[in-house]
Amino acid sequence: MNIHNSMKKLLFAVMLLAGASTPSALAAAPADMPDDLRAILETLRSDVNTFKIQTLNQAMRMTGAEAEKFWPVYRQYEQELAAVADQKIALLREFGQRCIDDTLDDKAANTMARQWLKNVRARLDLWQKYQKKIAKAVSPARAAQFLQVEHQMALFMDLNIAAEMPALGTVIKSGKP
Repeated sequence: MNIHNSMKKLLFAVMLLAGASTPSALAAAPADMPDDLRAILETLRSDVNTFKIQTLNQAMRMTGAEAEKFWPVYRQYEQELAAVADQKIALLREFGQRCIDDTLDDKAANTMARQWLKNVRARLDLWQKYQKKIAKAVSPARAAQFLQVEHQMALFMDLNIAAEMPALGTVIKSGKP
């Protein structure tokens, strides 16, 4: 598979698995993506979000009173998570475009590595923020359950994204071996 096709596949996986259902995430779709593919992508995003909610319900088994307190906080979390996901998508799109254009040099790789770490930190900060909010609104045990499930889902998504990314050694332009 050539690098161009690999990067298109990566972008599609990122957009799908990031679960970002914001208009800006949809706008991040390639300009040459047909409308029917956009519709499929939006349906798949919706399915991912539905799966997350079902998984949280099954794992947490909240009482009615707990659910009334949890879900409004979770909806706030999802809105903030979408912004973090949009940043990740933008970074991966840049990586993909640099691979396609053969412009990934040491300077760009260093900048993108710092941006990647900033994005990972943003997700961790978000988890910490919402662990506190859920602990206060529902209970510390429910907040821990939320973190466990969210972390597992994030690992799954990250693993799928990583599986589609080319190794840097195959795409980076450097004067050094």
